[in-house]
Amino acid sequence: MKHGILESGLSMRIPKEGDSFAIQSYKHDGSLHRTWRDTMVLKTSEDALIGCNDHTLVTESDGRRWLTREPAIIFFHKHYWFNVIAMIREGGVSYYCNLATPFTMDQEALKYIDYDLDVKVFADGEKRLLDVDEYEAHRKLWHYPATTDRILKANVKVLVDWINHGKGPFSQAYVDLWYRRYIQLAHRI
Repeated sequence: MKHGILESGLSMRIPKEGDSFAIQSYKHDGSLHRTWRDTMVLKTSEDALIGCNDHTLVTESDGRRWLTREPAIIFFHKHYWFNVIAMIREGGVSYYCNLATPFTMDQEALKYIDYDLDVKVFADGEKRLLDVDEYEAHRKLWHYPATTDRILKANVKVLVDWINHGKGPFSQAYVDLWYRRYIQLAHRI
């Protein structure tokens, strides 16, 4: 499941506010990596999707299953090669950012290719680039194109700029707004 196949092989559907959807991440070789069962749509636009999940079932490629521990606001975009998970914890918001293809969506799930590199932002603002060794191993194993490597490295810079400037999902006001909206929608169901 190469990025081009993700783009051209799936028909896009736009879910409505309050709908639930699954998320599926794949690896560059097309193998399913991880699935999240239920995420609620908070907002969709032509380019982005904002959602929330809380204690949702996650299934790993090896069959292991676990539940997320806290509410999380998720941000996906069609033009950026990353997605952002803002985990709302007692000690503050921490972030897990996947370097990945822009998302696509079909009747089954929101889908993207995960490229191993991750940026974790702790509640105190500390940032860490994770899984560089895993990225390099998979880059060699699956022969990532040079263009993919350049795009991912450029998007790490964009992501760090967003973090440093509190842009979009890295703003406390953004997290508060979308979490309040999630609570409102959840009470209607």
